[in-house]
Amino acid sequence: MPLLDRHHRPLRNLRLSVTDRCNLRCRYCMPAEDYVWLPKTKVLRFEEIVRLVDCFIDLGVDRVRITGGEPLLRSELEALVDMLARRPQLNDIALTTNGVLLADKAQALRDAGLGRVTVSLDSLDRDTFEMLTRRDDLDRVLAGIAAAKAAGFAVKIDTVVIADVNDDQLPELLAFGREQGVEVRFIEYMDVGGATQWRAESVVSRARMLESIAESHGAITPLPRTDSAPAERFELADGTTFGVISSMTQPFCSSCDRARLTADGMWFTCLYALQGHDLGGLMRSGASDADLVAAIRDTWAARLDRGAEERATAASRRPLARRDRLRADPHLEMHTRGG
Repeated sequence: MPLLDRHHRPLRNLRLSVTDRCNLRCRYCMPAEDYVWLPKTKVLRFEEIVRLVDCFIDLGVDRVRITGGEPLLRSELEALVDMLARRPQLNDIALTTNGVLLADKAQALRDAGLGRVTVSLDSLDRDTFEMLTRRDDLDRVLAGIAAAKAAGFAVKIDTVVIADVNDDQLPELLAFGREQGVEVRFIEYMDVGGATQWRAESVVSRARMLESIAESHGAITPLPRTDSAPAERFELADGTTFGVISSMTQPFCSSCDRARLTADGMWFTCLYALQGHDLGGLMRSGASDADLVAAIRDTWAARLDRGAEERATAASRRPLARRDRLRADPHLEMHTRGG
């Protein structure tokens, strides 16, 4: 029997952050300054990460996504991928990256057993890209996507859509996806982590995105859901497929089977959670595997999280955390808990 929470949601997907460091400074993810990094002594070794993953596997997890910060900043990441790929219970090992370092890493990751790659790319316009990321690395990201395809990966692109910033660039991104044979997923701008400048009027809703795409591309056909993935998928008349992740206007808490483990072993059962469970500290204090499995089982069985739905019904919606609170607790940062 799968392990279910109190809303009958199974524990299946683990988002595994391997570092809180990043080589971009995306405005919707990281504050402009005053970064608070995790102490290096707290960051888990690969062997410790895999030990915790094994405990999650014992309770039904069969999908792992490696995240960051920017996971490719973690030295010899392919060694961790190889260790995970040796777990036959894992049906899917994926990576989310900003793509800056991907060109040099793609083939080694493929050889190690990585199955899929998602690249964050919010604009193909150089000025918009640099404004959003505070870095001039668009060419390196495009080279990374090309290298991932050449290595044989199934590649997806994640685009956070922000009103009056890149919401006019959806047709260009769809055309790029069609030409490159990659699927683009458009994401509603969320109010978590370092998005301290988030405003409700900056959100481009799913409905507005679909309306804009229909105006430029014609009829849109919804595709049937086949899993609990957050994206709704659609198809255009020319066969181009794309996704929309509408966690702001149409939260999908009822089917959420994801948990997040930070690079220092803090476990969050909801992206909007303000507190986590310190599995890394428990492990390093001498807990046995049985103790760790029991802690995970008891926590998930008591889980009631419906963070996105609760935020959607709030009378007044502001960013989840102010800058002073982010400085006090780096685990609230999106680049720490692995979005």
